[in-house]
Amino acid sequence: MTTGAAYDIAVRILRDATARGLTVATAESLTGGLVAATLTGVPGASAVVLGGIVSYSSAVKSSVLGVPADLLAARGAVDPDVAVAMADGVASLLRADLAVATTGVAGPTEADGKPVGRVYIAVNRPGAVRELQLPGNREEIRAATVRSALELLADVMAGDPDEEDVRRPGAGESSLP
Repeated sequence: MTTGAAYDIAVRILRDATARGLTVATAESLTGGLVAATLTGVPGASAVVLGGIVSYSSAVKSSVLGVPADLLAARGAVDPDVAVAMADGVASLLRADLAVATTGVAGPTEADGKPVGRVYIAVNRPGAVRELQLPGNREEIRAATVRSALELLADVMAGDPDEEDVRRPGAGESSLP
């Protein structure tokens, strides 16, 4: 993906993160790596993007990202607290300053009692989680999720103008130019 709204948001995120010395990571379920692909489609992304985890299964969400197994068992993978735990988990795992996570139902059928188009996105900051009910087919839902996830990340960055507010001590410093 090299054009469009999501790409434009990714350019802004990477420009701002580079200027502020911040790193970014992703944890993705329904988007299957599309958020990371959009970010890394921007020239110079390697100065900011540390990596991403595609955690399509609940087992990977739990074993790799540290999402509590009891949370997954009680509520399923499509849940706001799961999205938050995914963002926190990938930030910790990759030592990223900022992390964005996606989980939801792209269809064609409901999952865990959640309707098609129900999506949760989160950034590893207090209160930075959103519930979406997106229309469309699988491809449209995934594309809208990518755009919404990047918008949330950009909004969080805009709301934290001081580097000290978003940088975790020692996180990601070696990857910056």
